[in-house]
Amino acid sequence: MFPVLASEALLEVKDVKTYFYTTTGVVKAVDGVSFTLNKGEVLGIAGESGCGKSTLAYSIIRLVPPPGKIVSGEIYFEGRNVLKLSDESFRKEIRWKKISMVFQGAMNALNPVYTVGDQIAEVLILHKGLTKKEAYNKVYELLSLVGIDPKRAHSYPHELSGGMKQRVMIAMALALNPPLVIADEPTTALDVVVQAQIMNLLKKLQKELRMSIILITHDLSLIAEIADKVAILYAGKLVEYGTAKQIYYNPQHPYTKGLLASIPRLKGEITKLEWIPGVPPDLRFPPPGCRFEPRCKYRMPKCKEEPPIIEIEPGHYVACWLYAKK
Repeated sequence: MFPVLASEALLEVKDVKTYFYTTTGVVKAVDGVSFTLNKGEVLGIAGESGCGKSTLAYSIIRLVPPPGKIVSGEIYFEGRNVLKLSDESFRKEIRWKKISMVFQGAMNALNPVYTVGDQIAEVLILHKGLTKKEAYNKVYELLSLVGIDPKRAHSYPHELSGGMKQRVMIAMALALNPPLVIADEPTTALDVVVQAQIMNLLKKLQKELRMSIILITHDLSLIAEIADKVAILYAGKLVEYGTAKQIYYNPQHPYTKGLLASIPRLKGEITKLEWIPGVPPDLRFPPPGCRFEPRCKYRMPKCKEEPPIIEIEPGHYVACWLYAKK
């Protein structure tokens, strides 16, 4: 379990485990993850597809789909353990008011038979008790905030481009001015120009509204643009955690080093692109000890045991036997 620091904490995730109970076995999608997000901070969570990033996000907002279940752990938001709340209380008091989410794939997240304005207005009507006219006035403001012509409130999702749909999802997430927004791969299926626009928009809104953001992606280059802290997830476990500067300039875990080395370089000598051999493990039957051991070029017999959490420098933690004291 990674150390959790409570000072100025907005969100504290402590040893959370979320498993999926399938007919072929228990999938340990998130297996003992801990981290802290302070007020006004941006945390980037990175890792390969299937490492548990989205499941962790759904655990925080309590939308884990069946047959998934949060089996243990604690999630404190503003000092309150939200896992102790009833579903009804969490829906009324936390979800969307305090913690909102930009879901992965805006094309699938928006309902095709309702205008985008109606979908944003629904949040305001249900949670704030506004009339439809009052809600639409707020919708126009929100669309302007994310750089969309307010007239587009009366458009259906199929009438918008991919980038515009993603902006609509961001507007919806901001509707109730939540202190925390979780953005789950907000640039999926967008071209690089629109990706840059969406990331610039998130940076701008984060500064203007002073909100905290959890940015989930498998693209470490995107996280570098916005994150204060970075958490590296592998096979359901957090393997490295620290400030963005620590992770990018002083990576310690072999997996983190592999991810960074696989990013194409725009400057310097042209070399063969690095890659990480093998594939992530089947989380129904994860390897014992360090889950990265089968793919790690530094593996040793000790790696068959659960690695300790090592503090490399203040605030920079890694789960790896390479750094354990002899």
